[in-house]
Amino acid sequence: MRLLLDTHIYLWAVTDSRKLSKQARKLITDADEVFVSSASIWEASIKVGLGKLDADVNLLVAEIDVSGFKELPVRAVHAALVGDLPDIHRDPFDRLLIAQALFEPLRLMTADSHLGAYTELVITV
Repeated sequence: MRLLLDTHIYLWAVTDSRKLSKQARKLITDADEVFVSSASIWEASIKVGLGKLDADVNLLVAEIDVSGFKELPVRAVHAALVGDLPDIHRDPFDRLLIAQALFEPLRLMTADSHLGAYTELVITV
């Protein structure tokens, strides 16, 4: 299985948070490939700047490789696909992650149950 971690799941994974369930940890460990979108780093950077997240963004970037994950760049085709998505969820970062999961294709692991309405590629943990 090829996984794309949403921003929360990635943050929980690199901080070894208790919020990341055993099931989610096993899925990550057992996956053939695990991706982190550059959109997640962008989202974290914005939230750090707004004071909504206490994190070192440069460390988050470095942790992608340290964790054995792969960076998934945002491509023009991903951005264009966002416009074709139904208006289920308003968060632009989540919508971009859905578009990336659909295009690549990847299984998107998230804690946001609303995203499952987009596609069966979403794994809610």
